[in-house]
Amino acid sequence: MRKTFFLLLFTLAVVSASAQQDTLKYRISLTDKAATAFSLEHPEAFLSEKAIERRRKQHLPIDSTDLPVCRKYIDEIRRQGVNIVVTGKWENFVTVSCNDSSLIDRIAALPFVRTAEKVWMAPEGDGPMMSTHRDSLINRPTMYPDSVYGPAINQIQLSNGDKLHREGFKGQGMTIAVIDAGFHNADKITAMQNIRVLGTKDFVNPQADIFAESSHGMMVLSCIGMNRPGIMTGTAPEASFWLLRSEDEYSEHLVEQDYWAAAVEFADSVGADVLNTSLGYYTFDDKSKDYKFRDLDGRHALMSRQASRVADKGMVLVCSAGNSGMGSWKKITPPGDADNVLTVGAIDKEGVLAPFSSIGNTADHRIKPDIVAVGLGADVIRTDGNQGKANGTSFSSPIMCGMVTCLWQACPELTAKEVIELVRRSGDRTDYPDNIYGYGVPDMWKAYKSHKQ
Repeated sequence: MRKTFFLLLFTLAVVSASAQQDTLKYRISLTDKAATAFSLEHPEAFLSEKAIERRRKQHLPIDSTDLPVCRKYIDEIRRQGVNIVVTGKWENFVTVSCNDSSLIDRIAALPFVRTAEKVWMAPEGDGPMMSTHRDSLINRPTMYPDSVYGPAINQIQLSNGDKLHREGFKGQGMTIAVIDAGFHNADKITAMQNIRVLGTKDFVNPQADIFAESSHGMMVLSCIGMNRPGIMTGTAPEASFWLLRSEDEYSEHLVEQDYWAAAVEFADSVGADVLNTSLGYYTFDDKSKDYKFRDLDGRHALMSRQASRVADKGMVLVCSAGNSGMGSWKKITPPGDADNVLTVGAIDKEGVLAPFSSIGNTADHRIKPDIVAVGLGADVIRTDGNQGKANGTSFSSPIMCGMVTCLWQACPELTAKEVIELVRRSGDRTDYPDNIYGYGVPDMWKAYKSHKQ
């Protein structure tokens, strides 16, 4: 598949019905927030109590990036005849849709507009823009009476995450945002009924059914959140989850990064602690937008700039390295090149590198991937409700994400950046990291014990 989410193979999010019919989308980057109606002295007006408490606990400043995009600017842009799709306050942009590119020329001339870039155009033809079909359910998974983890025992034992579970650290009280492509049948699969889902939000198409779209996010979620002893137990079975859709499977354009940025800010607003994203991009339908290796500096892609801010807001982002190791690209894909995130490559259950796992380093010579986890023959739940296998760094990322969440639960005094560094230091290659395994396979029990000494 040419899609680059990794299966081998608030902010504002308003999309009107008319916007769905528009054929063009543009990212309007703004110069400032001078017309803001908010004040940094009163963050409760624009940040949730959880977001404020997270920053306070980690001694993180609330700064101008936290201020919403200026309503005055949004209204003036809308008056030019376009529809507002999403906004992003950290990078200060507004994404709009329209059918007439001349409207963008008018917007670009506004005094508070820095740049305007086309980020989407409607695919040719009249193909589907949302899914209405559901896969058939069987809901007869195999029972494994000798293991609470079912077939997934090895993918947690490899990093000693099961030892954290035995100490009582299973993610309770922690919130994970899973930003993905869809969660097909996750609401109907019997074995997933006790996953603590706090809510869902679709940034691609709010009219779509997030549980009828891609199965990718559902399998990702199963790696973390499953809590059916003897069938499958994930790596953070007692965590709570927000399920957010930012990936548009019907085309491949830059706008998916706009959706993703909005989803990250939403996760911040609802108090997420840890984010998992098994998405990444380097080629697009508009070939002029394709990335080059020199762009993998953590700053070129909007997604990477956004990802690099996540730890500054007190959250940990765990993301896939990519599946390009056997192709001509080979390298990690944004946002995996971001600073202060855990970029996860894939190995098999014997600790051997999966041949498809993307490699580093970044263009500015930082170690990537950061760590590795099982992504070859990973155990997941399928759309029929039974267990199955899947390949891709899409699965090494959530398997690791759950264990990182449990580690942070066990060490709540740590900041997001300290958690990231602790995980790296616990890797079996930490003394000699490379651009293939990074810091290696983390030992989560070692990380916990070393911190508590």
